[in-house]
Amino acid sequence: MSRWRAAAARISAAAESRLLSRAFSRVGTPAPQPPCRGFSKASAAAAASSRGPAAAAATATATAAGARPEVRLNSMFLSKPCSLALPPDSPLRVEDPKFEGIKHLMLTLLLFYSKQSKSIRGANVVYHRITSQVDKSDIFDVFQLEKTFKTTFSLLVLHMWLILRRLKEEGKDGVKFGQYIYEIYNHDVELRVSKAGVNLLLTKWMKELEKIFYGNIVKYDSAISPEARQDDLVNVIWRNVYADEGSEAMDAAAALARYTRREATCLSLTDKEAMFSGNFKFTALLPNSPSPAKPVR
Repeated sequence: MSRWRAAAARISAAAESRLLSRAFSRVGTPAPQPPCRGFSKASAAAAASSRGPAAAAATATATAAGARPEVRLNSMFLSKPCSLALPPDSPLRVEDPKFEGIKHLMLTLLLFYSKQSKSIRGANVVYHRITSQVDKSDIFDVFQLEKTFKTTFSLLVLHMWLILRRLKEEGKDGVKFGQYIYEIYNHDVELRVSKAGVNLLLTKWMKELEKIFYGNIVKYDSAISPEARQDDLVNVIWRNVYADEGSEAMDAAAALARYTRREATCLSLTDKEAMFSGNFKFTALLPNSPSPAKPVR
């Protein structure tokens, strides 16, 4: 059993079979839909037929009204990459408050406008962009994933890698800024695991997850390097995210790999100011998908 499977199994056991996905849900976020779509449809059809034709018709109408857009994995994430920076008039943009007079003087004395303070605020916004993408049900629906501790953590690591990889392009400033984001990520993961009920030996589990994090980062770097084969990233994503889903998940893994490659290129096209302020947004996975709430500095 791999290190990841062993850690996930132990954490699940320590949580006494509680659904760890609860720990990855934000307040007010609706519960994800059942992952087994075929089973859900069959159950709904059986229930409708047992209530008669009228009930079946009502059920069909209700299902159609609330249906999600059809997902065609083979045709997704093939468009030309572009910058992910938010436009100047976007309501999702986050700007530092502009004060004058005594307020500005007091904040200056309190180092509110210092480079480190600005970096920490920006890192919080960037991490909010990551969790907004990972915690939404869209990513699980599109890539055919059940929302579990393993899948959520794996997607979180994947998006952290995308951001850290982009920040490396900015040299020492980017690496230092990435460290602020990593510290926020580490604290968030600890809270998520703790909220799941894993309080005993928490330090041990965090060390295991840290090893998994750095191991995955190295694998993703290798899989997207110029020397890598075209299918290397697909295979790495399948092992890290889909290994427990079986070989039938390979199409979904290929789609996630295309999404990953495209986002990596899009982030490279995103300017430094947007990256350091968090004024960017990952690509929407479904049409007409509601935008995440504006992060608070």
